[in-house]
Amino acid sequence: MNQEAIGKFIAACRKEKNLTQMQLAEQLNITNRAVSKWETGKSCPDVSIMLELCGILGITVNELLSGERITMENYQKKAEENLMELQSKKEKAQKSFKRIETIWLAIALLLSPVHFVINYYFPENNGTGIGLAILFIGLVMFVIYFVKYYEIRLK
Repeated sequence: MNQEAIGKFIAACRKEKNLTQMQLAEQLNITNRAVSKWETGKSCPDVSIMLELCGILGITVNELLSGERITMENYQKKAEENLMELQSKKEKAQKSFKRIETIWLAIALLLSPVHFVINYYFPENNGTGIGLAILFIGLVMFVIYFVKYYEIRLK
């Protein structure tokens, strides 16, 4: 998915429909700055409004993600390419998130013994802030895992 190609395609489709950025934005209940960012390739439309955007522009989501009109002969191939690319981006994001989690855990594990040693040898020293750092890291990790794994199940 090339954001610049997608942006140019959105601009072309919008102009085909004789819409201004402001008119398109009003129909989607967003700001015209968001439409401008799409068209310049600085961002992509949010998934929550893609179907509505495609309906207004008279295109399919597959065409939007490809940044071009797709003939019926190429439709299946483009759909598979877009799905593979989305899967690849998802996997990269998961790896990056896993790396961040590992770094947070390493910092917490390294700071804990330091905190205990300082408190053992210097019990009157209350100003290191390592305890607060460990508490903060633990809280962040708890919130991340809670949001990631907590499910509400109805009986």
